[in-house]
Amino acid sequence: MSDTSGTLDEALQRLHATGPEFEGRLSNHGPMAVESLVRGGQAPRVHRWLDHYERRLDEMPAPGSPVRDDDWRSALGDPRRLADWIRYFERAVAERPWRDVLAEWWPRLLPGIAAGATHPVIRVGHAVRTLLSTEPTAPRLAELAHGLGYWAARHQPLPALTALPSAPDAATALDAVPRIADRSGGVVARFGQLTGLPAWAGGPVDPDTARDRLAELVTAAVHRYATHAQGDPVMLVHAATAPNAVLRTLPALPRELWPDSLAAAWAASAAVTAAYAPAAPDPYAIPGGAGSPEEVFARAAAHGNDHAIKFADTAFDVGTDEAMTAAERALGLIEPA
Repeated sequence: MSDTSGTLDEALQRLHATGPEFEGRLSNHGPMAVESLVRGGQAPRVHRWLDHYERRLDEMPAPGSPVRDDDWRSALGDPRRLADWIRYFERAVAERPWRDVLAEWWPRLLPGIAAGATHPVIRVGHAVRTLLSTEPTAPRLAELAHGLGYWAARHQPLPALTALPSAPDAATALDAVPRIADRSGGVVARFGQLTGLPAWAGGPVDPDTARDRLAELVTAAVHRYATHAQGDPVMLVHAATAPNAVLRTLPALPRELWPDSLAAAWAASAAVTAAYAPAAPDPYAIPGGAGSPEEVFARAAAHGNDHAIKFADTAFDVGTDEAMTAAERALGLIEPA
């Protein structure tokens, strides 16, 4: 991250007066988008972008009763406790090293990775990336607390899933994901129809293999977006950004947590694919290519849509020509801000 950390801190402070959701259950993408903009060299756009975006946001909900260490399970998955959970983690990261807090809570929260349409884990991934690469200032520690609190409040495991036959690689496994039958409902109703997923990430693996397979999954999901995004251009972004959030978090976690992190990331990516991807691909190509990662990300920043920015950020991490083509397709399919 370049010497623009003051911009990020200012933006996060503005955003922490708002809640993690607005207009019902829409997720506040502001912290994720501004972190991506700063990371991608687009810090001068941040406050102007935020001036426009925050008009839609709601204030932070009022707290109720504090979450207690001896009774946290009763508050897990209770969205009425959003502010209580955020305050709990604000205290935790103020009193203990943030890595210790993350290592304690990651395995507790991981079974609910699909909660909030995967937005909580994505928000945590952006927060961890910043903390790993820059000084852990108060706004950046608070952002981790907001992400973890959002995840805890919306925690909701996927249904019990049958392990279907595996596949030799991530791309083939995504192709083999069965599609749900009824696509008339929202994300919770769609995820509730899941019965089984290919067992590509199942079985014991060592931490390094888990990391490598997770990177493979992110690449496959980004590439696949170019040919399948027409199913739902916004929701299918998360098939790539959710596992990438986990990949970004791995360096901050004990290595023994990496294999379970791979399994959860695969379940989240496959669930989004099952719920929103079309059955058949739609070949897509850009004459002459999409351009360099820097050029594509700059176009995403100018486009302004929060999902387009986040997807371009993940495509930037992958860095292949196919990833840049996928990011360009997002800019064409997702409505500009």
